[in-house]
Amino acid sequence: MAPVDGNDEVLYGVHAVREALRSGVRPLQRLMVARTDGRFAELVALGRAMRIPIHVEPQAALDRMVRQGRHQGVVGIVSAGRYAERDEILSFAASQAQPPFVVVLDGVEDPHNLGAVIRTSEAAGAHGIFLPERRSVGLTGAVAKASSGALAHMRISRATNLSRLIESLQRNGLWVYGFDAGSPKCYTAVDYRGPIALVLGGEEKGIRPGVLEKCDETVRVPMRGKVASLNVSAAAAIALFEVVRQRTVANG
Repeated sequence: MAPVDGNDEVLYGVHAVREALRSGVRPLQRLMVARTDGRFAELVALGRAMRIPIHVEPQAALDRMVRQGRHQGVVGIVSAGRYAERDEILSFAASQAQPPFVVVLDGVEDPHNLGAVIRTSEAAGAHGIFLPERRSVGLTGAVAKASSGALAHMRISRATNLSRLIESLQRNGLWVYGFDAGSPKCYTAVDYRGPIALVLGGEEKGIRPGVLEKCDETVRVPMRGKVASLNVSAAAAIALFEVVRQRTVANG
């Protein structure tokens, strides 16, 4: 088995690798499979059609590459993920003739949470996700697997400074909502049908004060139990599909 370069990323799991092959957004440098028949046949055919080198590897070799995740007998090697520019995301929204709908994540460091948010964002039709360069997990194999293939279809950008990013989104006509447990306003009490950005905080500290104060408005998800807050992926699902609900009703 050829060595993995330090700049390469390991993408693993049937769904994540299949969607990467289909989309072409993150081209694979090589594909390693336990077998070439059965459920692997489609992946092998896709890889051969794209002239990607395919290696049949023993289970032990794949296990060494993916120590903390179940690879399902499929491992793809991709170079470091390409991040989109901010204007790419806004241009994509314009090409769909839709008001921009983006997600800004502050301090999401758990790969499973980020993967879940990417999966939900793609399902809800969001045009892109913005991450900070620091205090955020990158686009790793674990993130791709947790997204169940959605990473291959979602435009993701990194910002050096989230406060300045929010200001630039506002200059482009987006209204920015920060989800904060201390807000007096319920998340269902605002209009998400126009150009919007939803800002959600990380697992422990939420949105940083300096970022929160840049938002046009803050809202909260009401809590009725003993737990003070929701996991960021659960909060994102609630918020994103309220946007879907409002826009679906508006479009009849």
